[in-house]
Amino acid sequence: MKVISALLLVGVFWSQELKSASSDSIIHIGAIFDESARKDDEVFRLAIADLNLNNEILETEKITFSVEFVDGNNPFQAVQEACELMNRGILALVSSIGCMSAGSLQTLADAMHIPHLLIQRSPAGTPRSDCSPTSRFPGTDDYTLMVRPPVYLNEVIMQVVSEYSWQKFILFYDSEFDIRGIEDFLDRTSQQGMDVSLQKVESNINMMITSLFRTMRVEELHRYRDTLRRAVLFMSPATAKAFITEVVETNLVAFDCHWILINEEISDYDLQELVMKSIGRLTLVRQTFPMPQNTTQRCVKHNHRINTSLCDLKNPKAQQLEISNRYIYDSVLLLANTFHRKLEDRKWHSMASLSCIRKNSKPWQGGKSMLDTVKKFGVSGLTSFLEFTDNGTNPNIFFEILGTNYGEDRGRGVSRLATWDPVHGLNGTLTDRKLENNMRGVVLRVVTVLEEPFVMVSENVLGKPKKYQGYSIDVLDALSNYLGFKYEIYVAPDHKYGSLQPDGQWNGLMGELVFKRADVGLSALTITSERESAVDFTTRYMDYSVGVLLRKAERTVDMFACLAPFDLSLWACIAGTVLLVGILVYLLNWLNPPRLPMGPVSSTTLYNSMWFVYGSFVQQGGEVPYTTLATRMMMGVWWMFALIVISSYTANLAAFLTISRIENSIQSLQDLSKQTDLPYGTVLDSAVYDQVRSKSMNPFERDPMYSQMWRMINRTGGGDNNVEESKEGIRKVKYGRFGFVWDAAVLEYVANNDEDCLFYTVSSNAPDRGYGIAMQHGSPYRDIFSQRILELQQNGDMDILKLKWWPKDSPCDLYSSLQTKQHGNALDIHSFAGVFCVLAAGVVLSCLIAMVESWWSRRKGSRVPSKETQADGPSARQAADPCPHNPNEHPLALGGQTQNQNPNTANTTAPTSTHYQPPACCDIPCALIVQHSYEPTNPSKHPPKMRMTTFTTSPPTPRTIRRSTWNTYTAGLTACAPMMKAPTSSSPPLPSI
Repeated sequence: MKVISALLLVGVFWSQELKSASSDSIIHIGAIFDESARKDDEVFRLAIADLNLNNEILETEKITFSVEFVDGNNPFQAVQEACELMNRGILALVSSIGCMSAGSLQTLADAMHIPHLLIQRSPAGTPRSDCSPTSRFPGTDDYTLMVRPPVYLNEVIMQVVSEYSWQKFILFYDSEFDIRGIEDFLDRTSQQGMDVSLQKVESNINMMITSLFRTMRVEELHRYRDTLRRAVLFMSPATAKAFITEVVETNLVAFDCHWILINEEISDYDLQELVMKSIGRLTLVRQTFPMPQNTTQRCVKHNHRINTSLCDLKNPKAQQLEISNRYIYDSVLLLANTFHRKLEDRKWHSMASLSCIRKNSKPWQGGKSMLDTVKKFGVSGLTSFLEFTDNGTNPNIFFEILGTNYGEDRGRGVSRLATWDPVHGLNGTLTDRKLENNMRGVVLRVVTVLEEPFVMVSENVLGKPKKYQGYSIDVLDALSNYLGFKYEIYVAPDHKYGSLQPDGQWNGLMGELVFKRADVGLSALTITSERESAVDFTTRYMDYSVGVLLRKAERTVDMFACLAPFDLSLWACIAGTVLLVGILVYLLNWLNPPRLPMGPVSSTTLYNSMWFVYGSFVQQGGEVPYTTLATRMMMGVWWMFALIVISSYTANLAAFLTISRIENSIQSLQDLSKQTDLPYGTVLDSAVYDQVRSKSMNPFERDPMYSQMWRMINRTGGGDNNVEESKEGIRKVKYGRFGFVWDAAVLEYVANNDEDCLFYTVSSNAPDRGYGIAMQHGSPYRDIFSQRILELQQNGDMDILKLKWWPKDSPCDLYSSLQTKQHGNALDIHSFAGVFCVLAAGVVLSCLIAMVESWWSRRKGSRVPSKETQADGPSARQAADPCPHNPNEHPLALGGQTQNQNPNTANTTAPTSTHYQPPACCDIPCALIVQHSYEPTNPSKHPPKMRMTTFTTSPPTPRTIRRSTWNTYTAGLTACAPMMKAPTSSSPPLPSI
């Protein structure tokens, strides 16, 4: 019976093929398929055969068809074949083709008004990317209906990696995939701070993997292995199977890896093969179609029965159906139902022979009506339910997320983890399942080397095992608490990390592992190619870089830091400006003396002018008020100048006193390598020693830094500048001139915890390797340790452990060569030492000047005899009271005479002049001060009481009298001391004017 059914089916195919060319049926469908879509053609023909056997849909009418195959990368050929189909007369066009030719067919369908059902096809089964929108004229209808839903791969994979809490992974894509399809995903991962690497998988995967091993160094391969622990694959199932097989066979991945493969086209057969070939955990994301489990319900849809070879899950042909095959069948079924409704409505439009070549060819008049009918109704088929929105897209799409558990066993079970659709999003919970705690009851023997802060002795009680602490110990405790093992720890006998000896044997910590005396090696142990050739390492738990420990320079005291805001030349200009302005003020007052007095006025000497200009510059005011317009203008400009200078000085002084600007001679390893004054070295035969030596001898190393460092480190065979232990190198830095090159993490801890903050560190910016836990070669614990370390890093627990030993709020500044602690920006006495020195110098100079003035006044007073004493002689009253008179009792001269003079002489034209000097009894060493009073010549114009008073040490000159408007002159004595005798008539007169 099966043979007869097959023969009947073949007969139907041949009859339909012949009928497509010769029948006069009114229903004709055209199809254009990619050359690689032979299976689409088979399903297309099978669907038409099923419908022609169904009398409930088309009744007596039958569907005829024409099929053309084209090169998917040749749009011109696609348009040419489509024009040929339209010339034959078709009601609709079905195409299964890629984006390159789809745009041309879309434009042609819009122009000729032919409904076009497009099933987008990706090349070689790679994941789909959205086709670029086709530009059309405004107001024209879109006659192309996108049968396959829009591409939602970006949204699905973004939610999956977010649920897994991945922060760092690598994304592989095959050569046929259009990487522009994941631009949105990469943008969103970048916005969320995820570290995503991209790598293209070439068609020759074996050659690609071989080139990796040939071009990468060992440490680079280890980093690459760490990256492969989390990966997303955008590739076809065939490429994914070949790629997974290759990386598993070359040991690039371990059973703790987790990979995600996303592709709409993953069949059940592909799924089983992928699980068989992979190790670790595998998550697969594929498109699914919700269908009833009952075969009858799956195959019978409304008024149509689907061929059992396509709907029965037990049928091998149904299991290997591609997604495009399903959409091809449903597209034909949808068109058949559309034709059925058009026939029932009696709104049938006959087919017209359309020509794409003629200029005046008109589009099909029934195209719009046919298109609206197709978009108005849907159909249930192999894709669950096919319908279109107003913009011509299919909104129905569902994804299922399948996954396996961690393990090395091949053929592990696959379970559905969650589903996704555009309306509800993710339905289910995704968690990156942890490894089982399968190390309970295991006791590991751990060998270590003491190295602060990785491993240190915390308690050493006689008769009891030593207790250890440190960063590496904290990591080991975290692994022990999670995995359930216990450990015994001891120090390597020779206290060394170990190196390969001339006899080919390892010593130190490495030797303990090689000779199977220890299970785990733990300390500040870096992963190197030489070490990894002898033992196995877990993934790095901390980055490593080379640094140098240096002693901070002694802080130099700048006593005159207060002068730092201005340059020496600027200070000289300011001093010269003070002198120049003082001289100008004096000259202006001398050329144009003030006419109207304003209160008591001092003499405008050069000394007073200088003093007033200086006082106003330092904002302390002045003694001499100048009233002339020129002087006021000059002083106004000067005050503005002084305000700007003082404000600038004040603002700049704050910055100079609070910011330390010390030029550091060694700021990087490059600076260290270029100088030869400061010797430096490292631990002999250590990993740092070998690293500098190997890089200095590498002819491809472009940076000459390591060769220069090696010349210093290897001076005299390495005996002068190298040490046996790291503690010895730290002591040499602290008590001598030496730079210690060592692990940057160790040096930062030493500098952080120094009580006097004597050290600072300089290190390379980019870490080139990492710290790992060493195990015996082939240890079964390596992968499970690595997995747990990755989990600690992803959860942030590793950062918390690191902050315990390298806190951010360190009391010492690790990167400044200034020997000081970070206690804010408070100013100290050193910043103002120069100011106090200037003040002390001023006090001493003032005292010296006062002593000289006192000595000079006493000496001058002893040489000048008292004239009053010579004329009258001392009386008995003067003997009893040497200075009995009060200064307020001094007679005031009015109208040219004093109170002791004769009143009859008051109206003399010439003023009466009287000269006074201090009595001998007062013995005051000060100059004689004479008060000059001027009264107006015409009292009717000026009030008689108005007087102008000046103080001078000599009588007025005739020039002074002539330039004034006063002609009445009277002289009187003012006190130059607390007690002064009144003038007498015997005092010599002032010179006549």
